[in-house]
Amino acid sequence: MIHPATPLPAPPGRLVGLPPVVGVGTVVLVLGSFPGAASLRAQQYYAHPQNHFWRILQALWPQHPLPGPQDYAARCAWLLARGLGLWDVYGACEREGSLDARIRNAEVNDFALLHARCPRLAAIAHNGGESYRHARATAALGVPVCKLPSTSPANAAWSFERKRAAWGEALAAQGLL
Repeated sequence: MIHPATPLPAPPGRLVGLPPVVGVGTVVLVLGSFPGAASLRAQQYYAHPQNHFWRILQALWPQHPLPGPQDYAARCAWLLARGLGLWDVYGACEREGSLDARIRNAEVNDFALLHARCPRLAAIAHNGGESYRHARATAALGVPVCKLPSTSPANAAWSFERKRAAWGEALAAQGLL
């Protein structure tokens, strides 16, 4: 299991993302675009309290209590135990704030690195449209790729229940529900 660590030094104005949270049991890799400001500060994926990511997954697996936000390592272990991994399409970029529309000069992560780390990988789930724009790069892993509604609070067009249903359908298709 790989957990986010201290980011590598970046040139001034350049942000560096988080390392992947994956393991040999990862079946579905959830790819966001790039961590928001709250996630970068906390060095945790989906750290913004209004992001629906963790809440959606808890709703899909109510029989498995999700560890609290204060125990991020336990949250990562909880994900991995359910066959999910996390990463982003961008490894570095320039951006003010947290909106995907503000991303500039982005560097796409090297997804080929995941072959050895995720031998059971069966699907890529893009968390939102900005991530999905790079579906062609992730399709090179040779697994199905799907676009899911963004869990971001900026995606107000989708209700929590509608997001939960879409995420549930995608995870069920891979045998994770």
